[in-house]
Amino acid sequence: MIVFVAGIAMFCSGPGQSYTFSVFIDPISRDLDISKTAIATAYAVATLAAAFLLPRAGKLLDRFGPRVTFIGVSLLLGLSCMFFGAAMNFIWLAIGFAMLRFMGQGSTMMTAANLVSQWFLARRGFAMSLMGLGFAASMAVHPLLGEFLIDRYGWRTAWIFLGMMTWLIMIPPVLFLVFDKPEAIGLAIDGGDVPSLDDEQPVLSGLTIEQAKKETAFYIICGVWFVVGGLVTVLHFFQVSVLSEQGLDSAEAARLFSVSAMTMVLTMPLIGKLYDNVRTRYVVAIEMFLIGFALIAITQVDSFATGVIYAVIFGLTNAFMLTMFGYIWPRYFGRAHLGSVQGVGQMTGVVGASIAPLPVGYAMDTLGGASTVLQLLALMSMLVGVAVVIKLRTPHGIEVPPGLE
Repeated sequence: MIVFVAGIAMFCSGPGQSYTFSVFIDPISRDLDISKTAIATAYAVATLAAAFLLPRAGKLLDRFGPRVTFIGVSLLLGLSCMFFGAAMNFIWLAIGFAMLRFMGQGSTMMTAANLVSQWFLARRGFAMSLMGLGFAASMAVHPLLGEFLIDRYGWRTAWIFLGMMTWLIMIPPVLFLVFDKPEAIGLAIDGGDVPSLDDEQPVLSGLTIEQAKKETAFYIICGVWFVVGGLVTVLHFFQVSVLSEQGLDSAEAARLFSVSAMTMVLTMPLIGKLYDNVRTRYVVAIEMFLIGFALIAITQVDSFATGVIYAVIFGLTNAFMLTMFGYIWPRYFGRAHLGSVQGVGQMTGVVGASIAPLPVGYAMDTLGGASTVLQLLALMSMLVGVAVVIKLRTPHGIEVPPGLE
């Protein structure tokens, strides 16, 4: 039940995700008469602003728990969609981007991952992979739905529809099905033995954010998320624009999101098992190399067939990334102060997401294409993967599932 609701939340984060924005870039550019570089700048500034609010959101998550946080975020995400759809100028657009990124890509995803982390340990990777299927469904649905709504009703009405859909899908299951922690209702993590009233009640363990900041692992993982957040955002945000310049029409480019989503659905449970059974640093390194392959693959697309090859690689990249998103923070820093650690850590990923689109947008507007920039970013991702294998280790005192150190 918990994984199911978290998956619904991941689906409902769609209005704040780059793949949804991807189909809106050209209509917004034409309607507001601003360049793609200007839109990327608005997106970057807004995403950066949203990033620095995430540590505060993490502290509120620790204080109030996932259930209350979900309700508030759901309401605000729907309102953010409607605000964005009314944008009339650059400033309004940037504020709308900030609200959607903070509520959707930031707070909704963080709360979903926090909820599942509180309920699973030994099977956390598999649980996170199942939760991530909601993201895959969103990637399949939201771009195509956005394209349909734009063609039928215009991009502004499309955002009103997305906001109302978010409320209808997300709020009811949160109200009736979510409990913050298994211990709160007399259950045990991973479905283990339930402690009796006479037994000593379990105490959550984990590092505070101050303690985490003293660990090398914290900075390595933040660096990983800076690169992952930035480069995956680049591919989501510019997929339609880049592939349109390479010969695909916008509808074909949008359909490739569905290919990536199907790849995620087929591979995520296996990847979850991989996280539960293979040393974590090796699995993270695989993700960094996959991002590099995806960045190179998109530059080679010249037909729908080659686009499908790229989309499969990108889908696999997203499958690893979505599982890692919720898995890695409790794996290295425990559960007790997870929201605070997640908030600061996820901030680095969102900062990366705010910066990485800028050189790509600039290259598209001024250099006639982004292939060289994308290939240089691919090299950077692979170098980070090498560093992870060499340096990433679990902090002292954190419980490590057998065989994963």
